[in-house]
This record gives sequence, structure tokens and C-alpha cells, in this order.
Amino acid sequence: MEGHATSQFQKAIFAVESLPLDDREDLLDILRRRLAENRREQIAANARETRKAVREGKASFGTLDDLKRELRSSDV
Repeated sequence: MEGHATSQFQKAIFAVESLPLDDREDLLDILRRRLAENRREQIAANARETRKAVREGKASFGTLDDLKRELRSSDV
């Protein structure tokens, strides 16, 4: 399976390298924008999950020291 993914990846690289320089620059810009949008969507999804956990009482708040104390107290 890994060889297949590498092969597809290599094909994509060859395809991009065959484009004119201006097109490659445009493609790079498009990919960067899409990656940024994907990151924003991931952050939003994480925020929704966190808000849900807070509403359901599954989230706790505190300092790093509070977390350390909680983790130590759960060690048996």
C-alpha cells in the first residue's frame, strides 16, 4: 500500500513539475490557502468538541499545577 501512495505522490510531483513556472506558483498559492482553510476547519471542530464537553460537564479547568495534582491523585 505504501508503494502505491508513493507512486501516486511521485506522479503528482511529475505532473506539477511539467507545468509552467507561473502555474506552479499559482498552484502553490492555492494549496497554501486550502491548507489554511483546512486548519481553520479543524480548529473550529476542536472548539465545537470542547464547548460540547464543557456543556456536558466533561471538561475541567485549572492550572498546570492543578492538572499535575489531579494526575498524581489518580495514580494508585
